[in-house]
Amino acid sequence: MTDGWRPKAVALDIDGTLIDHDERISPAVIDAVRRAAAQVPIILATGRAYHTTKPVAELLGLTDGFVVASNGARTVRFPSGTAIDERTFDPTTVIASVRKHAPNARMAVEEHDNGRHGYRVTAPFPDGDLGKQAVVRVVPDAELAPEPVTRLIIRDPDASEADFVQLAERLGLHGVSYFVGWTAWLDIAPEGVDKSTGLKVALAQYGLDSADLVAIGDGRNDIEMLVYAGLGVSMGSAPDEVKVAADEVTKSVQDDGVAAVLNRWF
Repeated sequence: MTDGWRPKAVALDIDGTLIDHDERISPAVIDAVRRAAAQVPIILATGRAYHTTKPVAELLGLTDGFVVASNGARTVRFPSGTAIDERTFDPTTVIASVRKHAPNARMAVEEHDNGRHGYRVTAPFPDGDLGKQAVVRVVPDAELAPEPVTRLIIRDPDASEADFVQLAERLGLHGVSYFVGWTAWLDIAPEGVDKSTGLKVALAQYGLDSADLVAIGDGRNDIEMLVYAGLGVSMGSAPDEVKVAADEVTKSVQDDGVAAVLNRWF
C-alpha cells in the first residue's frame, strides 16, 4: 500500500466491529462513519440477515447503497431491500450430520420470501441472538429447509466456542463454507461464498474493485473480506487468525477502532 493510497469504498462488519457485545455503538464511530459516507460508499458486510442490518444502516445515517448480508449470500440494495444477488444451497445432509454429532444443537434458516423476514428454527434461540425483533417460527427438523437456503445457523448455548471449532471438524463439511462465531455459533453458507463474494457484486455497481476498498472486521467470517480488500484491518479484540490475515490491527470496538481507521482519511 503506497503512502498516498486513499480508499474509494469502505466495508464494515457490524457485531464486534461497529457494535459492542452490549449492542451499543459509540457516537465517535457514528460520526466517523457519517463523515466517510459523505465522501465514499459505505458497505455493511455482515453475518446478519438484511432485516436486522437495515436498522444499523439507518442509525449510521446511510441513505442509498448496498448491504452484504448473510455472510455474503445476499447482496441487497439499501433502503429498498431488493436483492441484487443471492446464493443458496441444500442443507439437508448438513442438518442430518448436525443431529448426529450435536443432538442438542438448535438450528435456524433465514426466511425472506412472500413478504416474510425472519427465521425458521428447530427450537427457540437465546434472547437477542437472532435480533431483538426477529420473527421466529419453530418447526420440526423435516420442515426447516424444504427449499434451498442462504445459510444454516447452528447454535448450542451450553457449548463453548472451542467446542464448535471441533464440531465443524467432526461434521466433515463438504460442498459448503462455514464460519465459527465468538460463541457456540456456526454459520453454514453455500460453497465458496463469503463476505468477499457480496463485496465483489457491490463494488461492481460503483465501477470499483478490491484495490479501492478498506475493510474492517473482527471475526473468522471476516478473514476472506480482509484478504480481499486493498487494505484489510482487524479489530484489536479479534482472534489471532483474523489479525494474521489482516494488513493491520486497529483498536478494539470499546476503544472506537473503526473511528481510528476512518479518521485517517475522512
